[in-house]
Amino acid sequence: MPNNKSAEKRLRQNKKRRQRNKAIKTSMRGNLRKVNIAVDAGEVESGESAFRNVARQLDLVASKKIVHPNKAARLKSRMSSKLKALKASS
Repeated sequence: MPNNKSAEKRLRQNKKRRQRNKAIKTSMRGNLRKVNIAVDAGEVESGESAFRNVARQLDLVASKKIVHPNKAARLKSRMSSKLKALKASS
């Protein structure tokens, strides 16, 4: 438990930030899942639109340091290569 006022405030702030970051990460994972589902189903158009949304979200999350910037770049790269392979096959 915190021993002074500033530590109590810090604890409150950390709880709020943890909840906010968790919600953002959860929605990000859901959007990544949408892209993977579209690619697996062979739907190019819906996959591209989902990719645009998740790429924008990954950039935002990486800029706020919720996720490491290299991880965001890696995820975007993997998704774009999957979409490119799907376009080439169809």
